[in-house]
Amino acid sequence: MPKLYIVPTPIGNLQDITLRALNVLKNCEIIICEDTRVTQKLLQHYEIKAQLISNHNFNEHKNLEKIITKILEGKNMALVSDAGTPGISDPGYLLIRACINHLIEIECLPGAVAFIPALINSGLPCDRFCFEGFLPHKKGRQKRLQELCNDNRTLIFYESPYRLIKLLNEIEEYFGSERKISVSRELTKKFEETIRGTVAEVKIHFANNEPIGEFVIIVQGKSK
Repeated sequence: MPKLYIVPTPIGNLQDITLRALNVLKNCEIIICEDTRVTQKLLQHYEIKAQLISNHNFNEHKNLEKIITKILEGKNMALVSDAGTPGISDPGYLLIRACINHLIEIECLPGAVAFIPALINSGLPCDRFCFEGFLPHKKGRQKRLQELCNDNRTLIFYESPYRLIKLLNEIEEYFGSERKISVSRELTKKFEETIRGTVAEVKIHFANNEPIGEFVIIVQGKSK
């Protein structure tokens, strides 16, 4: 029976991949990925050879029919993202939904995702949390922050280095300068760093240190 494998890949350190994931990738004829150059580095590191199909935010709608056809023809295919688990702030949802609609079996492997180590490392409650990922850049951004400021769960955001200061300013505006947050960058990499404190304290740090890398921001929920 045709099957699509969902395979998490390392978020930085190439050693953070499971033996099962490597075995699946070695036995797949085609690997669906975001950037073929990024995935090729991982495959070369582990001496894996496979045909790569690029599937990203700008072409995933156009690719659906072609990929579904190949799976139904019996091709062993795996879906990966540039880093982490496909579908978590990365392409994947559309293809997974299409496979379900075509009665194609899906096997999702466990593995790396950036927000879990950042959440646990934050020291903030992780029994109940809300993953927001990237906020909308413009439309709906302010409304979403207004909705979240009264949420008593721990909140999780992704952000690029170019918009980190903007997000910290918005968190201060809507959540207050004394709300505790934790900001992690370059997770699993050589220069991994986590800055913890109040919003005001963390803002001072990044006012004096240029934001570099991809960021996970953990925000304390509102006290009951």
